[in-house]
Amino acid sequence: MAKQKVIVGISAFYHDSAAAIIADGEIIAAAQEERFTREKNTATFPKHAIRYCLDEAGVTIDELEAVVFYDKPLLKFERLLETYYAFAPRGLRQFLVSMPVWLREKMFLKRIIRQELNEIELYDKKRLKLLFPEHHLSHAASAFYPSPYREAAILTIDGVGEWATASVWHGKNSSIKKIKELHFPNSVGLLYSAFTMFLGFRVNDGEYKLMGLAPYGNPEAEQTKLFIKIIKKEIVHVCGDGSIRLNQFYFNYTTGLSMIHQKRWESLFGIRQLQPGSKFTQSHCNLAFAVQSITEEIIRNMAEEAKRSTKAEHLCMAGGVALNCVANGKLLRSGMFKDIWIQPAAGDAGGAVGAALAVYHLYYSGERTAISGGDSMKSSLLGPYYSDKEIQRALKRSKLAWRFFNSYDELCNAVADRLSKGEVAGWFRGRMEYGPRALGNRSILADARNTDMQKRLNMKIKNRESFRPFAPAVLEEDARSYFDLRKPSPYMLLVADLLYERLNKMPANYSEMDMMEKLRKQKSDLPAITHVDFSARIQTVHKKSHTDFWKLLNAFKERTGYGILVNTSFNVKDQPIVCSPEDAIQCFLDTEMDFLVLENYLVMKNPD
Repeated sequence: MAKQKVIVGISAFYHDSAAAIIADGEIIAAAQEERFTREKNTATFPKHAIRYCLDEAGVTIDELEAVVFYDKPLLKFERLLETYYAFAPRGLRQFLVSMPVWLREKMFLKRIIRQELNEIELYDKKRLKLLFPEHHLSHAASAFYPSPYREAAILTIDGVGEWATASVWHGKNSSIKKIKELHFPNSVGLLYSAFTMFLGFRVNDGEYKLMGLAPYGNPEAEQTKLFIKIIKKEIVHVCGDGSIRLNQFYFNYTTGLSMIHQKRWESLFGIRQLQPGSKFTQSHCNLAFAVQSITEEIIRNMAEEAKRSTKAEHLCMAGGVALNCVANGKLLRSGMFKDIWIQPAAGDAGGAVGAALAVYHLYYSGERTAISGGDSMKSSLLGPYYSDKEIQRALKRSKLAWRFFNSYDELCNAVADRLSKGEVAGWFRGRMEYGPRALGNRSILADARNTDMQKRLNMKIKNRESFRPFAPAVLEEDARSYFDLRKPSPYMLLVADLLYERLNKMPANYSEMDMMEKLRKQKSDLPAITHVDFSARIQTVHKKSHTDFWKLLNAFKERTGYGILVNTSFNVKDQPIVCSPEDAIQCFLDTEMDFLVLENYLVMKNPD
């Protein structure tokens, strides 16, 4: 029997460090380093994630075929040097700050990786192969190889890799071929991040908050229309072939230590830049709507170019911008492609699994295994699982009250009863999710029908901004009873409107109300998951691929008639999603959650 090719992929040193392991093209395990270190979006070398992947696969470093890093550091270094040269003498300060780091750390990445691996376990350094695919190839591989398609157009969009900021590829069987790419400094991701910063959110963390803020803008307001004109005239030139050109007069990321020239932006838009935690005005909401609208237009143009240049019927997407689920939903509804598949870990963390898959299929010429009835991401449930023994140990230390259920069905019934009465659950079962979304294994769950639930979850449990919407998890077979959604959405990466018959009648001046007035209106029979534009970011739950979570939703449906729950990630603001039982217990104790489920243990702060 031929020896398996086992490959570890790594993403590190920028943000969202992660590791993944594959065996003959099958994804065995993957996890983000932040879940172990508890430092959100950590850039540190993913020692804990690698150790977990090796343990899950049952191999040592010496048994690996290769370790693969998700981009080419020397090519990225070349881009930095050429950028400094092109903009000289501007950028001297940034040059002086960044060059020592590059020369000390990233120029000698092979040596650093070998040293870090040696701290995990001793191995034969002469034998281990280190490989470095390009950043956007890692994204493209993460999008295409796990997808359900034998042939597809591939679109990758992010801030920047080495030189590329977006790219179009053609995937067929085991091959991926690059068609074209957009180069730095012109970047959709950097454009969106610049507005993220201007509106008071953190770059590489707050982009999804900007997406959530955008629906509070008034599309009919003259100011919103003016903002769109200003952005297109002064900030970004949008070309029909999907390319863009950014006016560097307004940006500072090529030569400075921040994204934008603040005073120039404030003068251009006539509003001040917000600081984190500041109060939004309607003008800021209108600006958020404007940039979201333009971003959707650019993504649509890029998808059209991918369609034109590949003639493919299906589209695969990855890169941080592919997490813009509003744009994804509109692209799907356009009918441009027969179907779309998006890598659930679309950001840099997903580059770890993509790098490993790229090397297996392109470097080692590994064949793609047959796919039938879905993708090969295993529902993105690729992280650690914890045994009853480990849970018991954590519970004993916590001194919390708990009850063990021998029957999972009985547990579901007990949890569904509590949820139907307005209680909020921390839900911790099975393997942890890979990617930014909790999909029913590390989740906070609540009744979507509850009129006060959005406010309660935001203010008393998640400790986050009050305007932020919550996503629903819904039985896949029931999804069309609630939403205008024509395909499954297992990874919570598509936004769709609620059906008209579920909506409440809004006042004639609804679009002109300020954000808090809109927020207070009960917009549907599912107020906790209905955003101000009557949409929701949907997770559909399939009976076979996510059986345990499906059973819970079904138990809730048997009691209420609604096979749907609020599903938000099991964490609080600025903290990673919980990984271990200890993490879950601490989060439970720090919030106003009513009860906690750890596998078959129902945990309470006080005995019933």
